[in-house]
This record gives sequence, C-alpha cells and structure tokens, in this order.
Amino acid sequence: MPYQVDQSNKIESAGDTILALSNDKEYTIGIPAREKQSAIAHLRWHPSGRRRKRVYLCLFAVALYYLVRELPPDELVIIDTEYTGHEATVKNMLLGLLWRDNPNFDADNITFGYIGKKSPAHEKALAVCQGKARANRTLTARDLLLPITGQ
Repeated sequence: MPYQVDQSNKIESAGDTILALSNDKEYTIGIPAREKQSAIAHLRWHPSGRRRKRVYLCLFAVALYYLVRELPPDELVIIDTEYTGHEATVKNMLLGLLWRDNPNFDADNITFGYIGKKSPAHEKALAVCQGKARANRTLTARDLLLPITGQ
C-alpha cells in the first residue's frame, strides 16, 4: 500500500501548517505560522528574487522533503494535489532535495492524486492542526531555508 501525504492549512494561509504521512507508519510535521512567515520574508528578499507563488511551492517541497526523506527509495508516495497545475514543479524541487541524500531515489515513486477526507493522512494532519495530537517534528525557519539557501 502506498504512503499518502496530506497537508492541513496551506503554506500561504495564516496559522500553522501541518503535513502528515500515513501508511503502516504515521509521521507529522508542523510548521508554526511565525516560522513560515520568517522563511517567506527571507525568500522574498533573497537575491534570486523568487515570485510569491514560487516561494510557497518551494517551502511546500522542502516540507515534503522532511516528511519523505527517511522512507526507503522504493516506496510509492501519493501526495494530495494541493497546488493544481504545479505538481511537476513541486516534484522537481522535491526530487532535487531527495537526490542530494539518495541519488537512487526513484522519481516514479512520487505521484500526486486526490487523497480525500477519509484518508489516515488527512485525519492525522487535521488532528494535529486542531490540537488533538502533537506533530512528530516542528520545523523552524532555519530548517525550511537550509535545503534551499544552504544558510
């Protein structure tokens, strides 16, 4: 059975963002609102001059990286379609990060699709977002920026 990934509260939305991975194991990542805003502000003023939408896609890819990087490279991962029309961009960013750690990670194992509200990943992300559960890891602005800027 493939791993499913869902996000509760998008990167660009106010409030904390939660990403959850679910299959035979569950793992969640929380990104506090103030940490997101700090990372967004840094990237907007970065010399590369990233556009607003690209900043959000980049931070989403980094959060996905932290979520799936410990999985075996042959595991299938289905990511809920959060940014319609930008799946290829997010996948390329994510693979670029994953290949730094593991050049053998199979690109075909990352796909996008509809996860749905009955998915364990959706339920886990929502539980953390509502304060009914705690995230396994909380990312800081530094965590979000390090894979992108190296700083």
